[in-house]
Amino acid sequence: MVDAQAPTIELYDDTYYEIPMALDADWRHRGNYIMTRHGVAPEEANDAPADPDAITFTPDPASVSGRSVRVIGRATSTSRLLTVIVLDDGGVRHGVNSWPANSTDKRRYLTGGDTP
Repeated sequence: MVDAQAPTIELYDDTYYEIPMALDADWRHRGNYIMTRHGVAPEEANDAPADPDAITFTPDPASVSGRSVRVIGRATSTSRLLTVIVLDDGGVRHGVNSWPANSTDKRRYLTGGDTP
């Protein structure tokens, strides 16, 4: 399900629930990784999903478990277009990964989420 206006997460009962866009992810376990590997600060990764034009894929099309969510949005703090992967579990949004958007995710963003 893709909805540029209201990010959602599907829980195990096949019900979709809205995710507040301003809810910051917990990057305690992966913050150093995204900074070292991709040059993305956790604060920047938390900024991108607040983009009013952000695109959300629930689940992330590359997710093996089907539980992670992909958000493609522009970080207002740096103007970079980022791909952000989060996992909502037990009421906590965990930051999993983030990187500067590749050509596929840039196309997804520019087309409003068409063709995941």
